[in-house]
Amino acid sequence: GSQISCFSPTNFTGKQSAYVDTACWDSLVHHGFDAEGHAVTKSLWALKVFPYSLLVVAVLMYLPYLLWRYAAAPALHSDLLFIIDELDKSYNRSVRLVQHMRKPEQFWEEYERARRERYFEFPLLERYLTCKQHAHSLAFIYILRNILLLIFLAATCLYLIFLHLNIFFQDEFSCSIKTGLLRAEPHIPSLIPCKLVFFSVFQLISFSVGGIYVLLVPVVVYNALQLCQWDKGLLSVYEMLPAFDLLSRKMLTCPVNDLNVILLFLRANIAELTSFGRLNAVSALRETTANKEDIDTVIDFMTLLAGLEATKPKH
Repeated sequence: GSQISCFSPTNFTGKQSAYVDTACWDSLVHHGFDAEGHAVTKSLWALKVFPYSLLVVAVLMYLPYLLWRYAAAPALHSDLLFIIDELDKSYNRSVRLVQHMRKPEQFWEEYERARRERYFEFPLLERYLTCKQHAHSLAFIYILRNILLLIFLAATCLYLIFLHLNIFFQDEFSCSIKTGLLRAEPHIPSLIPCKLVFFSVFQLISFSVGGIYVLLVPVVVYNALQLCQWDKGLLSVYEMLPAFDLLSRKMLTCPVNDLNVILLFLRANIAELTSFGRLNAVSALRETTANKEDIDTVIDFMTLLAGLEATKPKH
């Protein structure tokens, strides 16, 4: 429908009134007077392009997602699959030692044999984590994505503030059609009052978009700052396993690297790490037990792990 409604003189025909609406909408210039009585003009052209500017904003906000989706997500997905698989294997190896014991008194013998055979060592995982610690491609894309989001959010908010301060409090304006051949027509008034029909809709949309983007700014800043510190609490429970101290040795340098990015997304996909829930339960049990010495030994700890498994030991 029509975006504008002008109050043409009563002696205008229907076609003349339609021409006034079209001409005023095409020009969209407010003619008024300042405090001293001088004629001033103010362009309201930004209202005409406001719906299209929101489309541009939507495209810009989609660019960081495309950057992450095609530049980082495939490599991150494969990294997460490998690390999740290796962490579950480290847990399964510890439980398997207990499940295959014939007699409890043979535990230390089996344990020492497993240590000699490097049963609990993870050279591939260790080298992989070291490699990721010295890589920065994922971290660079992660930081770039958040910077782009902040720039686009701030630019959109400033744009909406500019519209509200200059235009979005003026839904009525005075239009002049005395141009060209109509300049010398005496029966045409110099100024015709007009009103923007969808002005309130534009205001509601701008307030909604601005409010959402303002709330998103601290979220983006928080996500970006997560890369400035190691997430030690996530995988610290795995250090209770025999010979698993890979993470504590890796988390001593600058956290802005690919390994920390992987740990951040591993936290978001912790449900895929099946062994984490069992180890976390044992860790909580150790913290709440009155006499911690009851489950402080390797035998008691690994026996608890074996008790969490549904399978029976195979003799």
